[in-house]
Amino acid sequence: MITELTDLHPTWAARFNARDLDGMLALCEQGAAFVPQPGCVLTAAGDVRAALRQFLALKLPIHVEVRHSIEAGDVGLVVADWVISGAGPDGSPVDLRGSASDVARRGSDGWKIAIDNPFGTA
Repeated sequence: MITELTDLHPTWAARFNARDLDGMLALCEQGAAFVPQPGCVLTAAGDVRAALRQFLALKLPIHVEVRHSIEAGDVGLVVADWVISGAGPDGSPVDLRGSASDVARRGSDGWKIAIDNPFGTA
């Protein structure tokens, strides 16, 4: 259980780097929104799982650095910079990066991601 908002994204990144898709999804609320690319909002669990699986298929680690976290009661906003970079499975270069603006909510089971928007305002 994530009790500090500032621990949510580092924990998510550790699970990403361990290729633990179920662990990543366990840090999200049921019905959470995921924006895998600007203008594309997914909320169906199967669609979110499939989109995250595509990121994991790159077989590259993610580096996440939380820039800001703001709490208002049980709602949190996290701004974090992230990078996935290296040679993809076919040897081609991969350089994905963004500044996420994510919304989290604190419940009886700790902080969970409600909106995962990795490309921020893009």
